[in-house]
Amino acid sequence: MKSRVVSALCLALLTATAAKAADNGATGSQAFSTSRIAQTAGQYGQYIGSNVRNMDPLGGLDGNTGYKNTGTGNIGAFNSGTGNVGAFNGNDNTSSTSGNHNIGAFNGNGNTGEYDGNTNVGAFNGNFNGGSYNGNGNVGGFNGNFNGRGNH
Repeated sequence: MKSRVVSALCLALLTATAAKAADNGATGSQAFSTSRIAQTAGQYGQYIGSNVRNMDPLGGLDGNTGYKNTGTGNIGAFNSGTGNVGAFNGNDNTSSTSGNHNIGAFNGNGNTGEYDGNTNVGAFNGNFNGGSYNGNGNVGGFNGNFNGRGNH
């Protein structure tokens, strides 16, 4: 999918550059100079960025897409919290500051403190922590789980 998007954007950029050059009467190397392409790419990047910032593609679904997600900005299935991507992330936390921004599966669940089980990537990370600031920022599998009641 990613290569298709890049290919489509490159083709659109070249087409737009050629059309712009034809309007200006430029030919040959004038039409496709490196600086001209860079300038056009920069303009399209600004347009695309502006359009993305101004739209809310998930607005009709409370910011969620997928299956049985709650919270906001979750993509996948059975996610809660905020900004989780994958499945079974951010569930059964006692604080809204826990179980957020995880990518993968079974991350950031069952935490009883604050700021636990956030920003994990992989599987089975940042689960069942107590206290504050436990089980965050793990990559891989089975990391940052069952940490104690103190602050770390």
